[in-house]
Amino acid sequence: MLKLKDASLLKSENYIDGRWTTAATKFDVTNPANGEVIASVANGDAQDTEKAVLAAHAAFKTWRKKTAKERSAVLRKWHDLILENADDLGALMTAEQGKPLAEAVGEVKYGASFIEYYAEECKRVNGATIPTVANDRRLFTYKQAIGVVGCITPWNFPNAMITRKAGPALAAGCTVVIKPDAGTPLSALALCELAERAGIPAGVLNIVVGENSSAIGKVLTQHKDIAKFTFTGSTKVGKLLMAQCASTVKKVSLELGGNAPFIVFDDADLDSAVSHCVATKFRNCGQTCVCTNRIFVHSKVANLFTEKLKKEIAGLKVADGFEEGAVIGPMINKQAVEKMDALLADAKEKGAEVVIGGKQHELGGGFYQPTLLLNINDDMRLANEEIFGPIATVQHFETEDEVVAKANDTEYGLAAYFFTRDVGRVMRVSENLEHGIVCSNSGVFSTEVAPFGGWKQSGIGSEGGHEGIVDFYETKFHSMGGI
Repeated sequence: MLKLKDASLLKSENYIDGRWTTAATKFDVTNPANGEVIASVANGDAQDTEKAVLAAHAAFKTWRKKTAKERSAVLRKWHDLILENADDLGALMTAEQGKPLAEAVGEVKYGASFIEYYAEECKRVNGATIPTVANDRRLFTYKQAIGVVGCITPWNFPNAMITRKAGPALAAGCTVVIKPDAGTPLSALALCELAERAGIPAGVLNIVVGENSSAIGKVLTQHKDIAKFTFTGSTKVGKLLMAQCASTVKKVSLELGGNAPFIVFDDADLDSAVSHCVATKFRNCGQTCVCTNRIFVHSKVANLFTEKLKKEIAGLKVADGFEEGAVIGPMINKQAVEKMDALLADAKEKGAEVVIGGKQHELGGGFYQPTLLLNINDDMRLANEEIFGPIATVQHFETEDEVVAKANDTEYGLAAYFFTRDVGRVMRVSENLEHGIVCSNSGVFSTEVAPFGGWKQSGIGSEGGHEGIVDFYETKFHSMGGI
């Protein structure tokens, strides 16, 4: 039984135009660690989404006219309330998503940082005065809020992926309609409760939860009153949503899949490399778009690195996220577990060696053994697909040019990691990797003050940093004559 300090944060209705609204049907939200039902939630539909869009459109007329300082003050209250309730928000997330409680609370604090940052940043978005081309004219540009923003967020970061979008949107003067994943709606609804307490006006922030993602998605991508659409999820779904947005030529931001390389050169600090490799590979049970996907190790240090990596993986505690010391929680659902089985079966059939793990965990349910594979070749699915689970794969390489070419040989281009003590190599490799985020000698990079975005089929645009707010504005050019 889920216990919260503030039981009113557990919401089971949609939040539309400042009201908690029911639906004709409900669906169950279950704990992936044990299958227990946490709550039965209103099953919103396209009609509910239409209502939310109309409410956001009406609210935009007044929200956009508030000064940046006024919006900033309200957002700062929201940020403070999130931090004050971080333990409860973390518990909700662990219950519905499965990640260890400490990791969940960490996400809540990370998510709050975007609201704080953009509450400050919106006061520093400026237009420009352009040198005139004639003495009787003056030239200016203005930055104005784009309008209603439609958002679809994923289950793997049910708090931070909302605040990373809603924070800059609301700060810029936009209003939002958000569809969280039906598997993890409780984190989203709790954020609405706190937003209401902070004084965010009715209609400015709306949440529609529903199992019919296609119908809700069509409203968010095709409704004439939505000016911008932003999505975090798979590349396959992102392409479909992008095509739907074309019908009304919406501004689009997409944060899609990844196939992150992790490169270890022969001069690397191996202990540091192993520690960061485990952190980037197994965080959230390997279910992040920037998780290490392909580990490339120089042949001179491959055996030693692999032994160290095996030891670290063996020490990872697999347990219910509420259990003390848990590092690896359950996968999100049965389908995710079945995908791991399929990837492993394919790899073993094509010659992969299982060093550790390699099957479902004895805890059953959504739990999977942290796994390490060797003898990987390019014919294997997991050498080409986003694994999105607790399976690590090690390949060997000989030269810098060879491994950079391998790292770039993918349709994705989100995050890349490499370890070396050679400063010249740090510069060369970072410049030559075709990825939007590059980390040298580090596996930790997510921060509200820097852009997060991918190249190639990993997405369009960035979230975080100054880049994360600019797409929520339109630029207006004003030519003033008669001077």
